[in-house]
Amino acid sequence: MRHRKAFNKLNRTASHRKALLSNLATQLFMYKKIKTTAVKAKALRPVAERLITFAKKGTVAARRQVLRTVRDKKVVKELFDDIAPTFEDRQGGYTRIIKLGRRQGDGAELVYIELVGFEGVRKEKKAKKSKKKTKESIDNEKGQTEE
Repeated sequence: MRHRKAFNKLNRTASHRKALLSNLATQLFMYKKIKTTAVKAKALRPVAERLITFAKKGTVAARRQVLRTVRDKKVVKELFDDIAPTFEDRQGGYTRIIKLGRRQGDGAELVYIELVGFEGVRKEKKAKKSKKKTKESIDNEKGQTEE
């Protein structure tokens, strides 16, 4: 029986679960919206909301508490400077879970978890520059040097 059990263990050890939730929280604050399974999103929600509440305080002690979970200083700066002020008048409910359906391979329920108020904002990953020259670029270089 799981009477009065506070959280889902996600079938992981304590350290693995802590690392998973830390990484998910970091990605959520970085990209404002992430796609994951429903169970992971439900486990992430209280962690992310607690971190946002710390960020709303804005103190050095609160920043250190957040840095225990989110190790990336750039993300913590963004959380304190950009995300927390938008939630200043909100008492909770900083995240939203949107169901997407089931995954093809294993049937796991997929969801988007996003920050409320940041629906249109999405930081794109930087495109990697290809080191190999394509045939078209080589032809273009030859055409420019011959003229």
